[in-house]
Amino acid sequence: MGFKNLLKKLAPSFLITWYHFLMAFLGAILYQFPSRKLKVIGVTGTNGKTTVVEMITKILEEADYKVAVLNSIKFKIGKKELPNELRMTMPGRFFIQRFLRQAADTGCKYAVLEVTSEGIKQYRHKFIDFEAAVLTNLTPEHIEAHKGFENYKKAKGKLFEAAKNIHIINLDDENAVYFLKIPSKQKLCYSINSHLKIESLKIDWKLKIENWKFIKAADIQTTPQGISFVVENIPFNLHLLGGFNVYNALAAISVGISQGIDSKICKSAVERIEGIPGRMELVISEPFKVFVDYAFTPNALQKVYETLSGIFNFQFSISKQIPNSKFKKPKLICVLGACGGGRDKWKRPVLGEIAAKYCDEIIVTNEDPYDENPDQILENIEKGILKI
Repeated sequence: MGFKNLLKKLAPSFLITWYHFLMAFLGAILYQFPSRKLKVIGVTGTNGKTTVVEMITKILEEADYKVAVLNSIKFKIGKKELPNELRMTMPGRFFIQRFLRQAADTGCKYAVLEVTSEGIKQYRHKFIDFEAAVLTNLTPEHIEAHKGFENYKKAKGKLFEAAKNIHIINLDDENAVYFLKIPSKQKLCYSINSHLKIESLKIDWKLKIENWKFIKAADIQTTPQGISFVVENIPFNLHLLGGFNVYNALAAISVGISQGIDSKICKSAVERIEGIPGRMELVISEPFKVFVDYAFTPNALQKVYETLSGIFNFQFSISKQIPNSKFKKPKLICVLGACGGGRDKWKRPVLGEIAAKYCDEIIVTNEDPYDENPDQILENIEKGILKI
């Protein structure tokens, strides 16, 4: 057991809480509360955070704003960019406050932050003035760290409690109502099937929605080349794979609309995106295709495999219509990680079962076993694989 984990076990929980709070306060004082000079947008959820942050950034930059970005991929201030090599999505309190100070001092108008439940639990979001909070989706994750899904959800909700002005929420998520009940001056709800849900908000939940804005995607099409949809009578054609990216795009477009940015500018920005590093990223195209994706939750992993299976099945069905075609149905081979030691043990067999359902061959890796026996991690994953 590492010193950090030992300290957590020995120290009373209230002391740890006060330590995190004090560090956040001292960091804000040291760097003179820099977020007050910026419009800070926090993006949280289980899946899609990094992609949404990237899309929001492109929209703001397309509207000629100087933007700072902090996510699991990179740290960016204006045109200066460094890879995030800290092995954490949301860095420590002093790091974030220093980053925001640098952003403010170099003339950034916006800062877009990827906000995690663990970061919120450790008060890394404290003493940051958030202009807007964005929810991508919510599915079980970090259950052991938060001691249950409800605590995980409440941790995410604290970002929305901190952001008093604008809340942007995925109306199609089954936990949306929890976040919709948190007060804010303005609410934007995005959806691909909003009509019935809007009626339910009024009738079943008794919510006053008269001043809310609803943003819906219609005419959704997914192809091996990307996705297309229509928002407010404007067609969007993205070079990103996977129907789930419709939701990511809607979240980013909603942010743009909340900031008074024309939908046509949003369209131009997201259509320029050729890909997101590590997110359904095609890294080798010949003689076979290799995709890299960061998916680390059961929900995300299933969507990745569904997308790739759909693409391959579509290509195979087309090839069968060509006389004397030698095209064979491709194999789906996965290299499975995302099962780090000492955390979320419940999902290991689930990830194994999902991989076995969609993939022809499975290569299981030991990604960051930390202090746990690597063989135990592999055995947990194998239990799920053998179910299929």
